[in-house]
Amino acid sequence: MEGSKVVIDNVSGSRENGGSGGGRPPIPNSFGSGSPYQRCLSSVDSPSLCATSLVRHPSLVKTRTSGIAIEQTLNGEDHEFIPLLRSGAWTDIGCRSSMEDVYVCADNMMNDYQQTDGNERPSAFYGVFDGHGGKHAADFACYHLPRFIAEDEDFPLNIERIITSAFLQTDTAFAEACAVDEDLASGTTALAAVIIGSSLVVANAGDCRAVLCRRGKAIEMSRDHKPVCMNERIRIEASGGYVYDGYLNGQLNVSRALGDWHMEGLKRQDGGPLSAEPEFMSTRLTEEDEFLIIGCDGLWDVFRSQNAVDFARRRLQEHNDPMMCGKDLVEEALKRRSGDNLAVVVVCFQRHPPPNLVVPRGRVHRSVSAEGLKELQSFLDGLET
Repeated sequence: MEGSKVVIDNVSGSRENGGSGGGRPPIPNSFGSGSPYQRCLSSVDSPSLCATSLVRHPSLVKTRTSGIAIEQTLNGEDHEFIPLLRSGAWTDIGCRSSMEDVYVCADNMMNDYQQTDGNERPSAFYGVFDGHGGKHAADFACYHLPRFIAEDEDFPLNIERIITSAFLQTDTAFAEACAVDEDLASGTTALAAVIIGSSLVVANAGDCRAVLCRRGKAIEMSRDHKPVCMNERIRIEASGGYVYDGYLNGQLNVSRALGDWHMEGLKRQDGGPLSAEPEFMSTRLTEEDEFLIIGCDGLWDVFRSQNAVDFARRRLQEHNDPMMCGKDLVEEALKRRSGDNLAVVVVCFQRHPPPNLVVPRGRVHRSVSAEGLKELQSFLDGLET
């Protein structure tokens, strides 16, 4: 594993970048020790927060269960590919007047968040957060979500329960922060990719997207949560909401997000049409897996998943630098006239660049007709005379 610093982008500049070879301190100084961001998680001021139980509306159903066994991976019961993690990220304000996209890269999660779990398998956390109505919710989730995961006493076992709990605790904590300071009112989509040994788990709430490159093929590791999607629409209507002109309750163009407690009719303590519960997809990484792209919707507005993988693969073959690859993707998205903020994280799983893919040539069977043989024989007889 290369690099050991967590890289966080939560500032308001137009262009920010970071790679696993270095980065900013893990604590965003802009929060300040006296801000509601800190106070709402203080063990003195709010001792009950970390014990908050999971509150899920009955309409929330898990759409896909994990296809991997974390316990087996940690115990090393079978041969497994252990990725060499290298990451980089790039952001751009685009044509917007303010920057609301945030990312975090932690190639060594337990070390970066000052935790010890007793297992020698690598663990990493990567996340992108696309804020709306302001950047406060995105900054808040970027700072607290990975900490709720790393500080759970069951980590890294029961990983889906831990991540779900972290999403909901972050959402509840932000509601408490907003109760202290109304100016924080905002919302954010969130996508988190957690790697434990050879296990990749992606949790998504919103329209950010994660795409895995497996020998040049794009494997989508998340599903965009739009109100018009049939499964989301059914859940929304079962929760007392509605979809109007593609918008949730006519207000929001995503169906899952953290925050937005200030928007009437979207969230309640016992549920609501706007859910903060993530949807999971997971896989076991192998030698065929080359890299992962995670990005906010500004990237995917102008890139199809396979197109992004093809583009990134060519760039990595040229320079083998995940941070430069993120920059290349962002700059290409700007050329394609993306109309949104842009934040992209690229995670490479191997030291060497993606190999050239050679399509095997099938064996060609050739035959000569009887007439052809006769003409050939006549030609040869003519040479002898």
